[in-house]
Amino acid sequence: MLTRTAPCLALLCAACRAPARPAVEAHPVNRLANETSPYLLQHRDNPVDWYPWGPEALARARAESRPIFLSIGYAACHWCHVMEHESFEDEGTAALMNELFVNVKVDREERPDLDEIYMAATIGFAGHGGWPMSVFLTPDLQPFYAGTYFPPEDRHGLPGFRRVLEHVARLWRERRDEVERAAAGMARSLAQELAPVLPPGEPQWGMVAALVDDSAGRFDAEHGGFGHPPHYAPKFPHAGELAVLLREHARTGDPRARTMAVQTLTAMARGGMFDQLGGGFHRYSTDRRWLVPHFEKMLYDNAQLVRVYLEAAALTGEERFADVARDVLAWMQREMVDPQGGLWSSQDADSEGEEGRFFVWREDELVAAAGEDADLARAHFGVSAAGNFEGRNVLTLAKTAEELAAETGRPVEELRARLAALRQRLLAARRARGAPGTDDKVLVAWNGLAIAAFAEASMRLDDAAAQRAGRRAADFVLGAMLADGRLLRSWRDGAARHNGCLEDYAFLSDGLLSLFEADGDPRWLGAARELLARVRAHFLDPSDGAFCNTSDDHEALVARSKSVSESSTPSGGAVAALAFLRAGLLCGDPDAYEVGARALRAYHAWIARLPAACPTLVLAAAFHLSDPREVVVAGEPGDRRTAALLAVARRAFPRNHVLLHVHDGNRAALRELTPIVDGKVPLDGAPAAYVCRRGTCERPVTSPEDLAAALR
Repeated sequence: MLTRTAPCLALLCAACRAPARPAVEAHPVNRLANETSPYLLQHRDNPVDWYPWGPEALARARAESRPIFLSIGYAACHWCHVMEHESFEDEGTAALMNELFVNVKVDREERPDLDEIYMAATIGFAGHGGWPMSVFLTPDLQPFYAGTYFPPEDRHGLPGFRRVLEHVARLWRERRDEVERAAAGMARSLAQELAPVLPPGEPQWGMVAALVDDSAGRFDAEHGGFGHPPHYAPKFPHAGELAVLLREHARTGDPRARTMAVQTLTAMARGGMFDQLGGGFHRYSTDRRWLVPHFEKMLYDNAQLVRVYLEAAALTGEERFADVARDVLAWMQREMVDPQGGLWSSQDADSEGEEGRFFVWREDELVAAAGEDADLARAHFGVSAAGNFEGRNVLTLAKTAEELAAETGRPVEELRARLAALRQRLLAARRARGAPGTDDKVLVAWNGLAIAAFAEASMRLDDAAAQRAGRRAADFVLGAMLADGRLLRSWRDGAARHNGCLEDYAFLSDGLLSLFEADGDPRWLGAARELLARVRAHFLDPSDGAFCNTSDDHEALVARSKSVSESSTPSGGAVAALAFLRAGLLCGDPDAYEVGARALRAYHAWIARLPAACPTLVLAAAFHLSDPREVVVAGEPGDRRTAALLAVARRAFPRNHVLLHVHDGNRAALRELTPIVDGKVPLDGAPAAYVCRRGTCERPVTSPEDLAAALR
């Protein structure tokens, strides 16, 4: 936590004791109407004189020596909507904002660079972060006070927003020198925190084991998940941490790792955080039991969880985990795909003016929709007259078909059929309600996560529809969001904009590499190689081998972060390191592999100090330490023997190798991209698999059993 600006915060708190003055009438002109972000457009009718982040707003602040009020949020954010209705739609509050500040509104999903910097400042000032984020900046963009949601009047220990506006303005007017010194101190702290000087070192297996120990200290043994005892709430999915636990159990047999992962994944899927009717996970659980969620659905959560549930199925052999992944994929393909092929960003928590209204049920609503299966619906979904959320019911998987069969003596297949029909009736009834809004912008990074999820499903489930969805998304992003070899982060209504960040290049590269392993199309390997070349040119810090989160020609900000700490999404640096390792193996390029390995050495101290804060980096280190291999399967696509070899390589867990499928249709194109396919041909007319280490190959095998043995 940053604390160097505490004197400035103390000044503000002292000033908060003064009474607020009346608001001044104003007639703002709102510039957000020209934006494409759904979040910014939600605010286009506010009486606040909002600017989007850009030269016009920043120039005005400098010219008038006026502080900036920066409000950061996103379209699916419930408390962002609350603060808008209470304050930004209020004429008096808006007049005060317009008189005292240059007001700037930012969609955190479009500008993760700004969000990262000013979230670190918010945590430093307030001791916690979240959205909406409310930050006050000097004209030089240095933060001097910040918080999250402010109520319109003093409430629950929080100062009213109008009082905050008054007192911040008074500090700026009367004690500017102190404020500017404190802001400069905060800026220095941000630069040190987000781009620290860390001593290099070699990753060790002990770092992976340390994450398991850390997880065990935060694990809720009663309900699964991770948090701080005794309340353990709120609970987030922690997809990266769960992936490490699954893989570490596969490597070492550590029973703790398996228990923590399997119990958590089971509880999440049976609780209210999972949409039991429509599929897909909500953002997080507000309680310890995974019962009542924060109802928004994010593409990035669901894309990551598809892969984790598929890996849990591979580790345990339990089909129930694969079924959860299928349900999530169905939701993504049904509700989140743009007509042109890219995937949208999120669905709102609110509908009809209430959070969760679309998803919760009164008992009488459920009974009417279920008809003759009302009793079955009550038992299956845990529904009661009292409800479990403000008099209504968040549906849970209270009893599975198997549990109901054991309890009632009815055939399990009959119950499965009736439950499937019941879900369709309830879904039809739910569709008659006012649906939550969808943030229909397409983000490169989150589409990269989705492409990887589709590719993983294609490989582990032999899911042709998922493969098609991944290919469509990849085609769309490479066609609509790539200009002169550089990515534009966000697309909506035919327009792409905003300089791509490291995570855009890294996540998309990683997704394309997985898609290449799934379908053998050389286009994806070539595109990933080109994107990683841009990473080397514009994001790599040659002084230590780490990656910067913004490019060398990006807008100058208070700090240029190299942080690999992560919360809800993987870090760009971690995924970039892993992508370079994988691409180096696939392309037979030792230099590319060394870029990834050197990054891991640069991030050594980060992993050693806080492994649970950077689980994707731990995954990358584990891949490197596993002595990964190249597997080349040579055989024609229509041959069942080829399919059997590919299935072994694609479904292995953990997958400590990369995979190339070479055949007559792609051999010439692949030889232009990688030397490792040279000489890899069928053996005496039979499809063959070559298992290699840095180009040195073992004797080729032709049976799935021999390939499985070679990969152990």
